[in-house]
Amino acid sequence: MTRTIFRVVVLVIGIGVMAVAQPLPLAIVEDTLPSLDAGVAIHIPLHARGGVPPYRWYVASGDVPEGLSLTPEGVLEGRPSKPGQIAITVAVEDSAKNRITKELHTVVTASLLFAWFRPPQVRGDRMEGAVLLSNGTKDDFDLTFIVVAIAENGRATALGYQHFTLKAGANDFQIPFGQTLPHGAYIVHADAVAEIAAKNAILKRMLETPAPLPVTQGP
Repeated sequence: MTRTIFRVVVLVIGIGVMAVAQPLPLAIVEDTLPSLDAGVAIHIPLHARGGVPPYRWYVASGDVPEGLSLTPEGVLEGRPSKPGQIAITVAVEDSAKNRITKELHTVVTASLLFAWFRPPQVRGDRMEGAVLLSNGTKDDFDLTFIVVAIAENGRATALGYQHFTLKAGANDFQIPFGQTLPHGAYIVHADAVAEIAAKNAILKRMLETPAPLPVTQGP
């Protein structure tokens, strides 16, 4: 349910007095946004007051980080994929076409870092490489890592799998992987999923080779 907040303007007409209700000026309530964790899903409602509801929200300037969007109802939602500073100017418009903007700031922290240490490469009939994992939080992660090679016909072959506890503050933890493969071209896809039980949160990271890697030896 929406409410329009009015101010009362008193008009003196001749010897009579008449009270006229006018809406308060349109305003955005938030001055900043809470800090975000890369890979953690968010649902942050923004709030306006005054004007004539209902309101419509959109981004006036600045880049919404990859994985996030602002709905017309004023909800910032999604899963930010990369750490860094955020500065976006949001706008809200009421049903009387009044419009106001405000710049909002926050930071996306590097909670789970996932990168190639040795990018996938072919040695004979074998695909191999290694990844790096870091835990930038104060919580232990229940972490699952899997990497697969996907052939042109869609067949997936596991190159590596691990399920373990990545301790809080762990930095540059290396996981090698490798497997022999039949002749063909393969995209290598790696996933890291970290569960933080204490916060009921799940972090997700993904890596993928930009182009198929050919295995020219083997059956």
